[in-house]
Amino acid sequence: MSSTMTIRLEDDTKDRLDKLAEATQRSRSFLAAEAIRDYVALNEWQVGEIREALKEADRGEFASDAEVKRFFDSWRRRAG
Repeated sequence: MSSTMTIRLEDDTKDRLDKLAEATQRSRSFLAAEAIRDYVALNEWQVGEIREALKEADRGEFASDAEVKRFFDSWRRRAG
């Protein structure tokens, strides 16, 4: 099942969407729905991760200063 929804876009964004729809042989509606699905999924994931991190913080589950230093030192060694 699906629902119809009206959105306002800046002219430049609409023009770019039109060009992308033509290049991919998809409708603007298909591309917009796909973009919204991806946006919602990403943000749901991010909010869930933040909520879980806050629960961990409330339980006092933090990395020690030494663990943080080792982590960043390992990245410096890889980059160096």
